[in-house]
Amino acid sequence: MPSPSRNPAPLPLPASLNLAEHVLARAETLGDKVALQLLRPSGAERWSYARLSGAVRGVATGLLERGLAPGDRVLLRLGNGVEFPLAFLGAIAAGLVPVVASSQLTQPEVERIARDLAPRLTVAGAGIARPEGIPALEASALMEMEGLSPAAFATGDSNRPAYAVYTSGTSGAPRAVLHAHRAILARALMFEGWYGLRADDRMLHAGAMNWTYTLGTGLLDPWTLGATALVPAAGVTADQIPLLMKRFDATIFAAAPGVYRQLLKYGARLALPRLRHGLSAGEKLPEATRAAWMAATGTPVHEAFGMSECSTFLSGSPARHAPAGTLGYPQAGRHVGILDDEGHPVAHGAEGTIAVHRSDLGLFLTYADAPDEAAARFRGDWFLTGDRAVATVDGAFRYLGRADDMMNAGGYRVSPAEVEAAFADAPGLEACAAFEARVKADTTVIALAHCGTASEQNLEAAAARALARYKQPRLYLRRDSLPRTATGKTNRRALREEWEKTH
Repeated sequence: MPSPSRNPAPLPLPASLNLAEHVLARAETLGDKVALQLLRPSGAERWSYARLSGAVRGVATGLLERGLAPGDRVLLRLGNGVEFPLAFLGAIAAGLVPVVASSQLTQPEVERIARDLAPRLTVAGAGIARPEGIPALEASALMEMEGLSPAAFATGDSNRPAYAVYTSGTSGAPRAVLHAHRAILARALMFEGWYGLRADDRMLHAGAMNWTYTLGTGLLDPWTLGATALVPAAGVTADQIPLLMKRFDATIFAAAPGVYRQLLKYGARLALPRLRHGLSAGEKLPEATRAAWMAATGTPVHEAFGMSECSTFLSGSPARHAPAGTLGYPQAGRHVGILDDEGHPVAHGAEGTIAVHRSDLGLFLTYADAPDEAAARFRGDWFLTGDRAVATVDGAFRYLGRADDMMNAGGYRVSPAEVEAAFADAPGLEACAAFEARVKADTTVIALAHCGTASEQNLEAAAARALARYKQPRLYLRRDSLPRTATGKTNRRALREEWEKTH
């Protein structure tokens, strides 16, 4: 009987590595092969491997010419255009550390990032919030750097910082997850363990480029293998995606469950003759959605489980489908376990916390803005994800839920404490609690239970000022009081359970 913890020999690390160089290693050989197409109903913007590589190295030169030095942080405030991967890979090529954050973040949110991480430069698109007092490079200037002499890739220790992405930490505040250059090596475990990816594939990812799911699955991984990445351009609507998938011969489709639900609204049958299968991550895929997609397209959806701190590490795949009701299996080469509260592997059939061993190449380095919080999430050499599961007899993981109160909004993890903090100064508000409320069998939203005389209109305005749209509550529920635990803390679980019983 297999153990619910996996302890493979650590994958070998090269003596020297640059993530961007690794991703673009095939570019010279592939030359004019299309690396990226930004899709619109009117046509597509095409970037060959040769042009992409040259532009990335030109951007690296341009950033260094601005006086930046290896290790400096560069905050990316960019939309869904080619400027994003050019800035991301260009910074890494130069030895800089790009900081990826959603373009939806508000001014107060980006000011906090600037205070915590002290970036030396912001690369910003028009109309996107940027921190004050930090030198800014307009996104349009990146295109002018394409013709600069290509910089040499800055190589070094595989464990040195490469980039940072934001997630919600256990303290309730968003945290900057700092990843090493070695993270790109772990991503190769998904090629067979989840994607079934081939060099001749055309991967269409429906998410925004600045989402880590899109950045990795939709861009970095296809380029590492020499496949073609397809990304809908800004302004493309959900009803246009099936047509784009068909027109541009998508062979693999990747999206969050909410996108699958949207696409299924537009017809009982979707004619996608080149599509082999779909990929889903970001939140649990409802079985009803999976079945409806199969009926509409004739193709399966393979789901993966992961987190910003370690990308995806549990999944089903074309070669090994996940048993119904499970997250799938640890990908070959991963170091994953299910642990009890003392940090020991549990017996089969016993509930525990999903954990990732420190030796896993995909595991993050630390929270750049809260190293003590990162250290507190380890039990010995195991990083505790906060997600509960039980292993089946054949080693698949069955998901049981979060150990804390984290919410999921369209694939993004959102802290209730962060949402609640947005209403601290709302007139008439006495108390509030955010929780995840199920409104349909396959749909949940963020809800805010609140006490006092604050109007829903004023609460909505406070949310719009302080929170990105995906973090804003969709339901406002007035109450006389909030449920409390025995120690006096707000009992969000009781709110969820009460909602489930009455709706």
